[in-house]
Amino acid sequence: MMDMLQFALGAAVVAAIWLARRRITDFPAQKPSDYADDYTVFDMKKHLDGAMVCEGVIFGPAGRVTSSFVADFNVTWDGDTACIEEHFVYDDNTTQDRTWTITLGETGHFTATAPDVKGTAKGRNVGATVQSKYTIRLPDDVGGHLLNTVDWMYLTGDGTIINRSQFRKFGVKVAELVATIRRKDAA
Repeated sequence: MMDMLQFALGAAVVAAIWLARRRITDFPAQKPSDYADDYTVFDMKKHLDGAMVCEGVIFGPAGRVTSSFVADFNVTWDGDTACIEEHFVYDDNTTQDRTWTITLGETGHFTATAPDVKGTAKGRNVGATVQSKYTIRLPDDVGGHLLNTVDWMYLTGDGTIINRSQFRKFGVKVAELVATIRRKDAA
């Protein structure tokens, strides 16, 4: 009986430590409202518009770089709806194309869709940040897995956007992406 009690207590302590670490160090440690008082305002219509270039790296579950890429983005707006055409070229010379449709809503909220996104992405634009959450389907040649994604974009003083995304399967982080996005004429 005592062994069972010790096991249960040990499991509870491990679970509590894991939850506390996750709340402090992962994306759940921040929320859009944390940036409400930012001095810089990320205006999606202004800062995500026209020809842009994106350069980034993808980290695997062990924290090592597994891939890098350069992408051309073309962003056009029609009222409160944007079309973002993305063309990625990875370090192994494979390519990927994606088209996002973003619709701005009230009080900084927005929705977005893309062919490899299950359902609708939901996001929020507050201060100098944009956060979105969605489920992405990986290409079939890498397993076709569905990954829960949290995407954060941070506007810097010179207009460059820093993008950080975490991808999770069953709550476990399996990849992370870090990239810069800037106007092509500023490249």
